[in-house]
Amino acid sequence: MTTTTDATQGTTSRRTVFLLAHTGRPAAIRSAELVVQGLLRSGIGVRVLAAEAADLPLPASVETVADATPEVLDGCELLIVLGGDGTLLRGAEFARASGVPMLGVNLGRVGFLAEAERDDLDKVVDRVVTRAYEVEERMTIDVVVRSNGDIVHRDWALNEAAVQKVSPERMLEVVLEIDGRPATGFGCDGIVCATPTGSTAYAFSAGGPVVWPEVEALLMVPISAHALFAKPLVTSPTSVLAVEIQPHTPHGVLWCDGRRTVELPHAARVEVRRGAVPVRLARLHHASFTDRLVAKFALPVSGWRGAPH
Repeated sequence: MTTTTDATQGTTSRRTVFLLAHTGRPAAIRSAELVVQGLLRSGIGVRVLAAEAADLPLPASVETVADATPEVLDGCELLIVLGGDGTLLRGAEFARASGVPMLGVNLGRVGFLAEAERDDLDKVVDRVVTRAYEVEERMTIDVVVRSNGDIVHRDWALNEAAVQKVSPERMLEVVLEIDGRPATGFGCDGIVCATPTGSTAYAFSAGGPVVWPEVEALLMVPISAHALFAKPLVTSPTSVLAVEIQPHTPHGVLWCDGRRTVELPHAARVEVRRGAVPVRLARLHHASFTDRLVAKFALPVSGWRGAPH
């Protein structure tokens, strides 16, 4: 059995991993079963949410918890997430709130947050058992919504915060502000404020640049803007971005990571700044981000010959 020893108390405790899976997918159910079996064989305990355990063929030795709160990860050394981008972002909520590193296994299409694919399950288990992984921190953003100067909502995002129109027939009229100074204004379908991690997600679809994860920056990307100057902007990580919805325009809506949404009040102001709490990701590979980009987007590089020697 794999154990760790508490030197201060002289007691021995079992290593525990938390497992989060998209149980609506048959592939996730089978993958979860394989991961659980591999961890248990190596003496590592597994903990899952009771709501998910009901859909998984798990042995009785697997610990189940009822409440989906950050406290359910207490005592866990790692959070393994099996699923697509939506499930990985759900796992990021647990990882940020608990401080436990997240190791994602992609069962969806792109899965930029994932560190492994479905065919790598044996390798994932082996790396977890031998602790052969590294942990890196990914920048987040904190989001504040103001109405008449008062804060009416707070949120955060790992990928992006998107201010979007509600009515399909009416544009959202906005003024963009950076570091307390107005930058430009126009009508649009929305504005995406993103992190480097989110530069390959919604911001990418809106025409924003791909930013390497080790680059610290904030992105502001217009969605279908009607203006001559409506280019994506990349600012300092210490900048404060703001989107002011003009009083004569319809109400907007705020989406954070495509998971949490709130209707914006009339003439709302949305402020975005670097998040105080990062998300910790477990990494198995040392491959460059360029290689990851090529693999995830299936980019055409077949004619590459490399630098001359």
